[in-house]
Amino acid sequence: MQQVKTGLTKLSVLVLAVLFSQSASAGFKMGDNTEIGFGGYVKLDAMWTDTSDGQIATGIGRDFYVPSLTPVGGVSESATWDMHARQSRFFFTSDTMLENGKKITGRFEFDMMATTIGDQRVSNGFAPEIRHAFVTYDGWTLGQTWTTFMDVNALPDSLDFVGTTDGTIFVRQAQVRYTSGGFQVSLENPETTVTPFNGGTRIVTDDNSLPDVVARYNHTADWGGLTVSGLVRQLSYQNGAIDDSTNGYGLSFSGKYNISKTDDLRFVVNYGKGLGRYLSLNTSNDAVLTNSNELEAIKSVGYSLAYKHAWNDKMRSSIFYSAQTIDNPVAYTGLAQTESTASLSANLIYQVASKLSVGAEFRHATRTLESDLEGDLNRLQFSAKYDF
Repeated sequence: MQQVKTGLTKLSVLVLAVLFSQSASAGFKMGDNTEIGFGGYVKLDAMWTDTSDGQIATGIGRDFYVPSLTPVGGVSESATWDMHARQSRFFFTSDTMLENGKKITGRFEFDMMATTIGDQRVSNGFAPEIRHAFVTYDGWTLGQTWTTFMDVNALPDSLDFVGTTDGTIFVRQAQVRYTSGGFQVSLENPETTVTPFNGGTRIVTDDNSLPDVVARYNHTADWGGLTVSGLVRQLSYQNGAIDDSTNGYGLSFSGKYNISKTDDLRFVVNYGKGLGRYLSLNTSNDAVLTNSNELEAIKSVGYSLAYKHAWNDKMRSSIFYSAQTIDNPVAYTGLAQTESTASLSANLIYQVASKLSVGAEFRHATRTLESDLEGDLNRLQFSAKYDF
């Protein structure tokens, strides 16, 4: 019996090895019509972080840049050193030719970047979370992926998880999207975040009765591309005597200009009333609760500019600036809310081989409250990344 188990174990390992070796190049087939592929990367991040007004608490603000978590008004403490591999990720893809001659594709991707299940005491284990889980068929996309309101092509070549976080739309959520040429329209999962009257802990309501609606147009050319997007959404909160809703909207203009085969400029401008959770990792809430228990949407604007330059065929750099300004109605929010954030970053990345890169990135960031109190962050990040 032991020999049988050993033989089965060896056979299983052999089969997996064959599948993995095949999929690393072109995937493998399941049945006659389905191609399965997978890939991802392994990434180590090491960060030295110095903040002017107290330490960032252990969590995502120590693993990547989160503008709202830069301390303000605290007591200066020593710098911190953190290392993790949580940004590493893995994905599966599938392509199936159907009997009607059309193709259906799917993608399932996960990482460990923002999960709360785990610690740094012994095993440094963290639970995986869904990044993408969707299918596409005949122009339709169904499942969870980047919001249609976000232009992924405008993100910088950064070591940080997001890069131009202050002024960037960054959301993944369930949706139904239809694409025809450069036009896209989608219905997406809604959610409302609210600042209580006179400030306090963020309220996440989950009371929306309508999906968020996004319309987008992409123009592509040899010189790069431009994207224009619009967002309309319902903001809603029901809790006891509180029962109110209002409307929110957003406009986004972004693009990428190819200066040469290796150099480019990327930019984003976002404006809206009730952008909240869509902009800058939810630095501002969507709305504030007034003294009459009504919702008032909060205005905000965010923008970023990134320049990428290749020094040679092995070495490249990016420098990028990002900022946001939030128009809080302070009569309702109080003076402890974030009024603005900004960050300036630069990096140097060395491509050791086609699948292996190492780099260093420096960031200086500021966060200002409505009370005019300000805190600074300086971070030096080192990374090593293996794409497979």
